[in-house]
Amino acid sequence: MKLIMLGTGNAAVTKCYNTCFLLSEDNEYFLVDGGGGNGLLQQLETIHLDYRFIHTIFITHKHIDHLLGLFWLLRMVLSQCVSNHYDGELTIYGHEEVIHILQQNLVLLFPEKMTAFLGKKVHLVCVEDGETKMILDHLVTFFDIHSTKAKQFGFMMEYDGKRLTCLGDEPYRECEKQYVEKATWLMHEAFCLYSQKDIYHPYQKHHSTVKDACVIGNEMHVENLILYHSEDDNLLDRKRLYQEEGSFYQGHLYIPDDLEIIEI
Repeated sequence: MKLIMLGTGNAAVTKCYNTCFLLSEDNEYFLVDGGGGNGLLQQLETIHLDYRFIHTIFITHKHIDHLLGLFWLLRMVLSQCVSNHYDGELTIYGHEEVIHILQQNLVLLFPEKMTAFLGKKVHLVCVEDGETKMILDHLVTFFDIHSTKAKQFGFMMEYDGKRLTCLGDEPYRECEKQYVEKATWLMHEAFCLYSQKDIYHPYQKHHSTVKDACVIGNEMHVENLILYHSEDDNLLDRKRLYQEEGSFYQGHLYIPDDLEIIEI
């Protein structure tokens, strides 16, 4: 299993792409979020991945830095459907609010010749809190993170005796303990360094710092911790600076750059 970080930045970044990533196994791909624009297509092109090989997508929530990139991907996919050049089908998972937004805006923005393939080649599927699906031939459980901003889901994938948990783009909450405790891999947002909290004000934005995420990783006995959804003002030194503050965590700490691949 490979984790490909297509983007690592928060909503306001300009020097890297917004947070989204791929899980890949046996030439199958699971895309999580789409970032905020057509930069998604550029990221896929850079890693030499034809978007037509992506057949499963999950969108965590409606914020534009996670959702809008999907419209660019869907434009390409549905165009290929119209010309009869799209093999297989595409399934997009999300909670009810996300799926409603997609359905509504696809009809408003795309021509009927494209939207005619919704429900035929492209499937928009609502998932509920605690619901499971088979993705990449592994069990995936979707869960409500109980956000106080916009409704948001995370997920846990169980594979080869391991567990990968993604908490979306908000800090850990006690209600997520069953998915986080003793996870093999935990993906947790880290908006900025704790030492820079008075500059970036992460708590006012319902985000956390590197120190906060690392303390949680340690308390939950997580084996590997991946930090993402970060500022890009310190992009060249971000990996080093975050690793230094990450001393609060005793496991394996990863601060990926855009397009970095992690063997999980």
